[in-house]
Amino acid sequence: MIKKGIILAGGTGSRMSPLTKAVNKQLLPIYDKPLIFYPLSVLMLAKIKDILIIVNKGQLEQYKRILPNGKNLGIKITFAEQDKPRGLPDAFVVGEKFINKSNVALILGDNFFYGESFTKKLNECCKLKSGAKVLLYKVSNPESYGVAKINSNNKILSIKEKPKKYFSDLAITGLYFFDKKVVEYSKRLKPSKRGEIEITDLLNKYRLNGNLKANFIGRGGAWLDTGTIDDFYKTSAFVSSIENRQGLKIACLEEISLNNKWINKSNILNAIKFYGNCNYSNYLKKLIS
Repeated sequence: MIKKGIILAGGTGSRMSPLTKAVNKQLLPIYDKPLIFYPLSVLMLAKIKDILIIVNKGQLEQYKRILPNGKNLGIKITFAEQDKPRGLPDAFVVGEKFINKSNVALILGDNFFYGESFTKKLNECCKLKSGAKVLLYKVSNPESYGVAKINSNNKILSIKEKPKKYFSDLAITGLYFFDKKVVEYSKRLKPSKRGEIEITDLLNKYRLNGNLKANFIGRGGAWLDTGTIDDFYKTSAFVSSIENRQGLKIACLEEISLNNKWINKSNILNAIKFYGNCNYSNYLKKLIS
């Protein structure tokens, strides 16, 4: 079972400059909540309560203002600083002590997931005992992503990063599940031409051992990458549309904790006091009325 999760919230956010010159991208708003709430909510929906958030050096205090330590949510949040981006697998090197020979989930801080049966998928993936598992999503522009070819047993046969010719239309999303070998494998990786260790190389280590499997976000689900300013605002519009139509919030952390019985009514009242007079607080009031 996977009981630990890492959110990689570092990076320069250069594609969204000048917005990201002063503020980390994961603290910018997707509709009415900071982007960081969305990947955090995914780990919480997966019933993961022990979470490490990796941030850029010098940005720790910004995060601690909104997410002090997780006690208010009935979870444990710890932070680690990364002095510069070294590639996605560096999260496991930075988080070695946190992982401590456990299986672990990794979600990228700028990835957004949504879907009716998504929580069920997460719980399936968290049953991982050995090997690695990724979530795949069918896309119309596979040349923009790392994509995977699979067999009838959902084992991944091969992976290509941004293929110029058609290879597969199944994109590898920014949510990964690994066994305890992930730290050892990550440490052995050599930097690519761009000077970073690559997630594709890490996944290939598992694939070559026959230990890389896939799960899928189906037609009713959504996966959005908020890497560019256009994608960022499209995601914001998506959240606004769903929330205003249904009257339900996406990534309301306190609601997830309440549903999981990690917190109670008094925690919600404290949260309302903390957030102040805003729509988010009004929603929390409805949860306990």
